Amino acid sequence: MVDAPTDERLLADHVAGDGGSFAELVRRHNRELFQFVLRFTSSSAAAEDVAQEAFLQVHLSASSFDQARRFKPWLFTIAANKARDWLRSRARKSEVPLDARIGSDDGAGQTFADLLADEELPVDQGLQNQEKRQAVQRVMDELPGHLREALVLSYYHRFAYKEMAAILDIPLGTVKSRLHSAVAQFGRQYKAAVEAGLVEGDPLTQGLEEET
Repeated sequence: MVDAPTDERLLADHVAGDGGSFAELVRRHNRELFQFVLRFTSSSAAAEDVAQEAFLQVHLSASSFDQARRFKPWLFTIAANKARDWLRSRARKSEVPLDARIGSDDGAGQTFADLLADEELPVDQGLQNQEKRQAVQRVMDELPGHLREALVLSYYHRFAYKEMAAILDIPLGTVKSRLHSAVAQFGRQYKAAVEAGLVEGDPLTQGLEEET
């Protein structure tokens, strides 16, 4: 059985004129990239547009890609930058609601308690119920953008610290301290939501407090 080509091989083949290679890259990464942007923007329409723009830039910049790098972090770097641009644009128009919900996320995502407890859980395992998913999303939306980025990249998409540093264009030490701060702040805000009766208490904040 012939091994499937790597992402980097597919991109090189695309640059060389193979018409099907780029389509395969899109097929491999489109869903995860869409979910990644969706968690930043809380807008399905924006996530679709940003993901398409990211792939378009990959198409246009493919010949300049450094083959010594990995393709996926490069793709997510492009998407993260475009998502930030979209958020800045919406913020200037005062159109980003802090309590935005993702009610049509098809159960994607998982509790941070589960993620912290078991590093091998599948990314697409759903939160236990709709109420909890909405509560987690509200707290995520209220985090400062740089902290939300760290959580999304680490816990939802499982990037290593070194890859996160490349995507966010920050030093490795900053990645670690930012993620620590993000987990701590998420835990405090989720605990406050539990105490306010916005969501029933569960092991989620306990796991975050143990991490911090």
